[in-house]
Amino acid sequence: MAEPGGVVLVTGGTGFVGGWCCIELLRRGYAVRTTVRDLRREDDVRASVACGDVPAGERLSIVAADLGGDEGWAEAAAGCDYVLHVASPFPAAQPKNADELIVPARDGALRVLRASLDAGVQRVVMTSSVAAVRHGRAPAADAPYDETDWSDPEDLQRTPYTRSKTIAERAAWDYVRAGGAESRLAVVNPGAIIGPVLSDDRSFSLQAIERLLNGMPAVPRLGFTFVDVRDVADLHIRAMTAPQAGGERFLAVDRFLWLQDVGRILRERLGPAAAKVPTRVAPNLLIRAMAVFDPSVRSILEDLGQAPTYTAHKAQTALGWQPRPIEDSITDTARSLIDRGLAGPGR
Repeated sequence: MAEPGGVVLVTGGTGFVGGWCCIELLRRGYAVRTTVRDLRREDDVRASVACGDVPAGERLSIVAADLGGDEGWAEAAAGCDYVLHVASPFPAAQPKNADELIVPARDGALRVLRASLDAGVQRVVMTSSVAAVRHGRAPAADAPYDETDWSDPEDLQRTPYTRSKTIAERAAWDYVRAGGAESRLAVVNPGAIIGPVLSDDRSFSLQAIERLLNGMPAVPRLGFTFVDVRDVADLHIRAMTAPQAGGERFLAVDRFLWLQDVGRILRERLGPAAAKVPTRVAPNLLIRAMAVFDPSVRSILEDLGQAPTYTAHKAQTALGWQPRPIEDSITDTARSLIDRGLAGPGR
């Protein structure tokens, strides 16, 4: 494996995870090439990376490539030692036609894989999700979900997002196995990703903390297995370079927390800055009624009242991965949102 100083392609440099992957790679001595759909976003990428307090300069380059088309991918992958395929759609509201998410997620992953393997990269690390893990069997207290679990891509009761992540990951594994290149792919399946924001663009997970800080009448009976974006980036890099990671999936998770628990942590850690964080829990029936009128609420219904458990034992033992305390991640997320004027008592 190449030592730091090699070239890594990161897809989706304008995204939350993509931005932090760029920062961590630069911090460890790599040259980074990242993709954007429109080169007019170059300044946005550089501004985001600058938030990581790591010098980029000429070690960071930005190229144009869109997951929806073939153009630009061969050039983007040329000369790279590794590829982190992070970019993937995550909508605020689920589309009525599932193919609006499934097709770009699946075809985009295959475009990146094809270009990467053709260019001779040593390994591609693809970002999937615990959504591709958990919906194949009922949860069990004595059997947390792990890398052997798969969601059923044909289960039409699942959200388009869940199906898109499952179908895209399945397609990626099928592609490398058919080409005898399974060891050149590794997959990271994160939980709900939080951490310091890099721009005013916020993912769904970040918005959950933002909404708590900005106040709501009551908290839905909803929870997530959170993980810090900096730890997700770290696991990508470990999976990128470790020989034993080839052909493997790795869950990037900490522990499950109800939003009510997150609210308690915010109030304890932030004091007056968390003055608007609600303490009451909304009945499930009320949330289901709201979903009739609000498409953004519909996307959480399948998780309402559910408390799945996962294990990161494989990542910890095989790759030495150790996430930071999730209470610190929640605090850092909140403070970054407040510092940007996106959340807090003054909103």
